[in-house]
Amino acid sequence: MQGSALPAALAALAPAGDDAGGRRHALVQELAYGTLRHWGLLDALVRRLASKPFADPLLAPLLAVALYQLDHTRAPAFAIVDRAVAAAALIARPAAKGVVNAILRRYLREREALQAEVRTDPVARYSYPAWWIARVRAEYPDDGAAVLDAGNERPPLSLRVNLRVGTREALLLRFAAADIAATAAGAIGIVVDPPRPVPALPGYDEGAFAVQDLGAQLAAPLLQAAAGQRVLDACAAPGGKTTHLLEIAEVELLALDSDESRLPRLRSNLQRLRLAGDRVTVKAGDATRPDDWWDGRPFDRIIADVPCTASGVVRRHPDGKWLRREDDLRNFARQQRRIVDALWPLLAPGGRMLYATCSLFAEENEAQAEALAVRWRDALRETITFAPEVAARGGQLLPSSPGAGHNHDGFFYALFRKR
Repeated sequence: MQGSALPAALAALAPAGDDAGGRRHALVQELAYGTLRHWGLLDALVRRLASKPFADPLLAPLLAVALYQLDHTRAPAFAIVDRAVAAAALIARPAAKGVVNAILRRYLREREALQAEVRTDPVARYSYPAWWIARVRAEYPDDGAAVLDAGNERPPLSLRVNLRVGTREALLLRFAAADIAATAAGAIGIVVDPPRPVPALPGYDEGAFAVQDLGAQLAAPLLQAAAGQRVLDACAAPGGKTTHLLEIAEVELLALDSDESRLPRLRSNLQRLRLAGDRVTVKAGDATRPDDWWDGRPFDRIIADVPCTASGVVRRHPDGKWLRREDDLRNFARQQRRIVDALWPLLAPGGRMLYATCSLFAEENEAQAEALAVRWRDALRETITFAPEVAARGGQLLPSSPGAGHNHDGFFYALFRKR
């Protein structure tokens, strides 16, 4: 599974099934996500603790997982050490048990000194690749450390209330009756803390809510869609913005995605939220090739939630920061330009297009927005204003730290109107 995205790797190694399988999957997921969030520090500690490179390549990640458990879980230290020692014999060789035991016990004795020593390296301090750290520091000179640290926090479980099914107040009462701690957030959001399995939450089967980050919940309202308009969601799966638009207004909507394998989940979300119908079309298609799927009628509203590095959502997808390379930025920027240049002619005069990413990097965000306004002379960029509790720099949302009044991921929005 080397090089695979984390959800796919976990599904193959620890599939969720019955209760026992579900608990096993949850444990493996916790260890995998947590270790990758802090990989820069954990990897530096393992290298500092090892007297020489390991002959068995699996020992280093095994030790990193054990170190994560020692620092970030409530499991007793002796149990963590014992299980790591036993695992060493299974995945490597019996002699590795002594090596793992010695390293972990030394860490427990010298933890503070070892952490202080390795944290002088920015990769260990922030747990991102060096190029990523350099870019964030350069683009956010006043907020760089906070942005990087926020990306290593556990994300909240944020829900968007489906107002076509019920009110936020009614759903909060149902949660309270089920002894589920939840608070209102944003315009129509709810944060469940601590997080719980979503299908077990009251109202799930009735379509009372969708899972969506508070920052992503800001996208659809920016378009100001009205009943009867034609709307295109050009990179639609898994359907968060598609379903939000349909909750807002009775529009005729085309949900397009280039990856046909993602469309069943989008259709499932439409069904569960009670939003499927004749006015909604789900189609596989490449946004850069409208001739393959466009019927020639202009759209009044377009969302271009384009592929990107996903640098703003690494707290939810911590594998992303280690899978990405700096060259990916240029590749994504070229793809983003091709998409918006293909979509802009499809927009009706007076219509609006929202350019959106879940990125923090200007090359994918502000630079693209500025360039679009130059290339398309009939594009008028509109001012976006967020509520005071939303941490933003213009159209750039910064990932929030724990306790923020509006705890969201990092997104970018630029809104254009065709003259």
